[in-house]
Amino acid sequence: MYRSTGDSSLILSVIVPVYNEATTIRGVLMRIVQATFTKEIIVVDDGSTDGTAEILEDVDTLKAALTKALPAATFDLKIFFHHRNQGKGAAIRTAVGAVTGDVVLIQDADLEYDPAEYPKLLQPIQEGKASGLRFAFSWRSPPRSLLLACPRE
Repeated sequence: MYRSTGDSSLILSVIVPVYNEATTIRGVLMRIVQATFTKEIIVVDDGSTDGTAEILEDVDTLKAALTKALPAATFDLKIFFHHRNQGKGAAIRTAVGAVTGDVVLIQDADLEYDPAEYPKLLQPIQEGKASGLRFAFSWRSPPRSLLLACPRE
């Protein structure tokens, strides 16, 4: 259940569907960890064949590296694997089953969206000025992406 409006203890669930992102996965996780919210990061590797799964398999080492780089960050890291590629939707469905936060956000692993924008996206939810879904488009040219945040019921 979403905590009361204005409550700074909001827990953000960040779903990261991943397919063949060995070159960007560490960077995107670092950027997510830097977000100012208490968060759980739920990564679903969707049958990667480029070494992404191997990077993610040692979750303890990965979490230790993120914690060492950003010791003040408050986060939990959950990682799931699909044995074969099933598509982004399947990866998201897998992750949704593990969500425990107040607000759910989907972050692509290719850094299409900037995690530094999370506060702007979530501010209306925190202030009680928005309920339901919030959308933020990528401002890259041409704009082609969508960032989604929704309070969990």
